[in-house]
Amino acid sequence: MAKKQTKASYQGDPGDEHVDPVVTQPKPKRQEPTVQKAKDGWVIKDRVYRLVGSKSPLTFTIRSRGLYWFDEEAGYEREIKYCRNQKTVFVDEMKGDQLLGSIVFRNGILAVPKNEVVLQKYLSIYHPHNGTHYFEIKPQERAINELADIELEVDALVAARTLDIDMTEAIMRVELGSSVSRMTSKELKRDLLVFAKRNPKLFLDLMKDDNIHLRNLGIKATENGLLTLSPDQRIFTWSSNGRKLLNVPFDEHPYSALASWFKTDEGMEVLTSIEKQLK
Repeated sequence: MAKKQTKASYQGDPGDEHVDPVVTQPKPKRQEPTVQKAKDGWVIKDRVYRLVGSKSPLTFTIRSRGLYWFDEEAGYEREIKYCRNQKTVFVDEMKGDQLLGSIVFRNGILAVPKNEVVLQKYLSIYHPHNGTHYFEIKPQERAINELADIELEVDALVAARTLDIDMTEAIMRVELGSSVSRMTSKELKRDLLVFAKRNPKLFLDLMKDDNIHLRNLGIKATENGLLTLSPDQRIFTWSSNGRKLLNVPFDEHPYSALASWFKTDEGMEVLTSIEKQLK
């Protein structure tokens, strides 16, 4: 009697076995919300307006009549007002009776549904108090700005984390002054990260400043007694022999002027000597 073959002991042609093909389904792409626009390009959507400032009065009324808007195409000012039964804000285009509408903010907020296009345009385009008394809340623009701020903060923190101790000291000297000389490297690193998080743009600008490292070396050289700055902060000299190195221009900060002087042929020799002595 023949023995029954098991799948493990099967030695036949691999092609005899049927293998179901693996089908990978593509991931669906995220669909952006559809933006509905009128013929003139106006985006049809609900809009929310808010009063400028932190105050939120129970009610606040915006003027809906007696205003003028300068029409650049026509070359003159046109009277505007908001009427609930009209399809335009321009008085010279209105037809029939004019039913004046009131514009009232409640608790600092005014929500205007998408079907009230005339009121939206009156508030967003034509009203002279837009931006001074109230503004339109735009979640998309707010998200873009917040994203840019977050990305800037992340860039600053990543750069701060990898910064060497000399550059760390140079940047923190701008923020804290001479007190950095009494701080440990851990304290400096901590304060640098806090500074980068609190003011990322200034931190990144300081990182790109070619003179900041040279300015820090000049300060350290003065603190360590290698250089002497005169009491009127106009002259730098060698402390060892009193030889004058630099006259500081009256319209410049002494250490900024010194940093620029370090880039000259004479200054580079002095800079090399200072770096060796500070090691």
